[in-house]
Amino acid sequence: MQNIILASSSPRRQEILKLLNIPYKVIQPQCSEDLPEDIEIEKIPEFLATKKVDSVVRSLPPENEYPWILGADTIVVCGKKIYGKPENKEQAFQFLKELQGKSHKVLTGIALYNGTLHFVSNRTAVTKVTFAPMDDEEINKYLSTGEWHGAAGGYRIQGLASCYISKIEGTNSNVVGLPIFELYDMLKEQNYQFS
Repeated sequence: MQNIILASSSPRRQEILKLLNIPYKVIQPQCSEDLPEDIEIEKIPEFLATKKVDSVVRSLPPENEYPWILGADTIVVCGKKIYGKPENKEQAFQFLKELQGKSHKVLTGIALYNGTLHFVSNRTAVTKVTFAPMDDEEINKYLSTGEWHGAAGGYRIQGLASCYISKIEGTNSNVVGLPIFELYDMLKEQNYQFS
């Protein structure tokens, strides 16, 4: 199988590539996450994933061939509010306080660069997640695990947060940060050789 460059340092995305037996190398993108003022919320993850791929493409020596570069970005949306990665424990508490007892959407945008065709394809996966009601003590108990660090919305579905999630509509891997079905389908569509 051909190596894929992962334009992300996310350990969760690396775990998913390992699960799929896809060889990869991490190159951290160097780009801002500034957004156009008029961008629709649903378009943000794809926009940022593409920006990450573009950043890595531009950082590599032009004389070298790089067959595959993969970028992804995940956001949590409740109503019209976007929940990124909390800056501190207090903000993580606020996020979970606002999400508890409600449903929200997790959107992950994928950008896949095909070096042979010099083409970037994009997809967005959407999963609806419902949190059971949580009291302050439960929120603080969860935050004490440290799982909130670096997680959109302040929680990790593959960890202890699953104790408080009453319903999921869509794929679990999307909430983790890299939707497996969409990734596999994109690679297959681009004739990636899996064996």
